[in-house]
Amino acid sequence: MRALIVSDIHANLPALEAVLAAAPQYDVVWNLGDIVGYGANPNEVVELAKKLGGIAVRGNHDRACSDPFVFSLHSRMNPIAATAAVWTDRVLTKESRDWLLSLPRGPLKPLKRSLICVHGSPWDEDEYISSEFDAEAALASCRDRIVLFGHTHDQGAWISNQGALEPLKPDFKSREGVVDFELSLRRRNNRYLLNPGSVGQPRDGDWRAAFAVYDDTEAILTWYRVPYNVRTAQRRILRAELPETLATRLRDGT
Repeated sequence: MRALIVSDIHANLPALEAVLAAAPQYDVVWNLGDIVGYGANPNEVVELAKKLGGIAVRGNHDRACSDPFVFSLHSRMNPIAATAAVWTDRVLTKESRDWLLSLPRGPLKPLKRSLICVHGSPWDEDEYISSEFDAEAALASCRDRIVLFGHTHDQGAWISNQGALEPLKPDFKSREGVVDFELSLRRRNNRYLLNPGSVGQPRDGDWRAAFAVYDDTEAILTWYRVPYNVRTAQRRILRAELPETLATRLRDGT
């Protein structure tokens, strides 16, 4: 079984389309949340995510953008994120809003194996796993061997070997084109926190759309980066009169 893992699409339709065009054969989609927010195509991205099926975990932007009155997350967001959430709330169709509201909170367990899907952390869907302390807390909060998470927009992993934590970043051979990097998950004594990266708004210094494929039979996770039409995404953001920063940062991957 091969799962296509996507996260933090953030209403970036050109990036999602590029990911789907470049992805190798897969059997199911695991979506780790933040499908909307920031980008200019929330309804189109929701519709495509619905068609892909599989599982989808709700993200903090999915909640804020679809029901800001009940979930007053805007007060916890920076002004740019809050502005984008208000705009997204205004343009969402009823069908898109209803689907986003129906998304389950993680962790979700797609397999019988010891693997879970979350947006932020197993113990708090809004927490970032971005430091060794965060990784320790995340692993202490669950017993699963493999945790797939998003939220940080930073592609990579934390690997625990009998409590000793080691960060890992994919070592791509090129900063251009479509590239991939494999990580074997065969060591049974290890536990893994794995982030596929952000499809629609990377923040790890690489502007290309990020995703991953998990091969359950071979026990391998493969990270990918794929170029997409950034200018189209930028033009749509500016045309929607969203904050200019949301457009300019796409080219820098920050």
